[in-house]
Amino acid sequence: MQVRIAIVDDEIIVCRRLSQALSKDGHEVEAFTTGRSFLESMSQNPFDVVFSDLRLPDLDGMEVLSRTKAIKNETEVIIITGYGSIDGAIQAIKEGAYYYTTKPLKLNEVRALAKGAIEKISMREENQRLREALKGGESLNAIIGTSLPIQNLFSMIHKVAPVDCNILLLGASGTGKALVARAIHQLSPRNASPFVSFNCGGFTEELISSELFGYEKGAFTGATASKVGLLESGSGGTVFLDEVGEMPFSMQVRLLHVIQEKRILRVGGTRPIDLNLRIIAATNRDLKHEVALGNFREDLFFRLNVVTIHLPQLNERKEDIPLLVKHFLKKYSLAFRKSVVDIQSQALQILMNYSYPGNVRELENIIERAVALTDSDHIRPQDLPQDLQQLEFDTIEGEGLQSLDEIERRYIAKVLEKTGYNKSLTAQILNIPRTTLWRKMKEYKLQ
Repeated sequence: MQVRIAIVDDEIIVCRRLSQALSKDGHEVEAFTTGRSFLESMSQNPFDVVFSDLRLPDLDGMEVLSRTKAIKNETEVIIITGYGSIDGAIQAIKEGAYYYTTKPLKLNEVRALAKGAIEKISMREENQRLREALKGGESLNAIIGTSLPIQNLFSMIHKVAPVDCNILLLGASGTGKALVARAIHQLSPRNASPFVSFNCGGFTEELISSELFGYEKGAFTGATASKVGLLESGSGGTVFLDEVGEMPFSMQVRLLHVIQEKRILRVGGTRPIDLNLRIIAATNRDLKHEVALGNFREDLFFRLNVVTIHLPQLNERKEDIPLLVKHFLKKYSLAFRKSVVDIQSQALQILMNYSYPGNVRELENIIERAVALTDSDHIRPQDLPQDLQQLEFDTIEGEGLQSLDEIERRYIAKVLEKTGYNKSLTAQILNIPRTTLWRKMKEYKLQ
């Protein structure tokens, strides 16, 4: 993402060094030696990222920050000072600065700060673009997360939704395949028509046939009236077939015929009924392997697999866990009429260390149980399932005895590495203010 970057510093050599370093990354960079000359240019053609010295010959850097935000609130400002202090950092963050750093500046640090600010801008713009595309719907909002795998998933949903082709969703149980199917429908030109879903697993062939295709009166004993099937009722819209890999082989033949001919026959019927459908199928099985074993028709696989979307497992996007926890806390506090407003950092760390074989669905179940049982307004370690508490104890014991400072240093370093040194996201995961994270990084030499 190419952006416009401003350097505001009364030292010409600083302006020159930073401009050269950031220009090499392909960005448009302008340098200013006074605050007023920068603000005049900012008002005419706003910058996306600003590096501003705290002490300028005509204006205070904090005033530059506030006036920049007044012109364009989305602009990310990094305050630079030769006289660093905790109070100054806190004040700058409160006023909306992206970061507060001290001289002398290292070029690698400057480029990393610019990259982090640009990623924040890009993520915000992508989220806004996708939400505007929803046209007031809430389907995409139900997919919680800001991690790179989720951002890639959002991007894929946005690309395929307007294209009227069949889609195959691949992902483990609990990864949110139904939510993705609804989001695709909501963003598609079919969003004013029905969205119907059917789980193909665990049902007899007769039940699947009657539910999907419907039946005519008198087609079998007990058919006292005609019934419209799900495929017919979803005509014009989207049909979501969950766990399609478990569909009986004979039903696969009938489904293939529907996709090819775009028409059905009700059970016991003789009159073909035309359909206009988009089919989204989902499975947690390896359908290529099932085809090789002879359990799934190859021709049906190719008909469904026009576009494949792989859903990430929760252990591949653990940085989303704090957001998911807050979402489920709010949901079940409301459902159970309780005021559970937050989660203690130690309890969150236990959740961050767990592997989640059941994915988001398992995390939701854990939070639902914790909210139901807790007598506090915060989720504590003792509110979590006993096996999770024991897992955390075993992990600590297995690493030997260490000081609290060492444990804290190692964990902060691990989260920073996982987030690509995104300070805002790291502070959110650790459930601490960003200024506290900044201080601890200095203390533990984690720059």
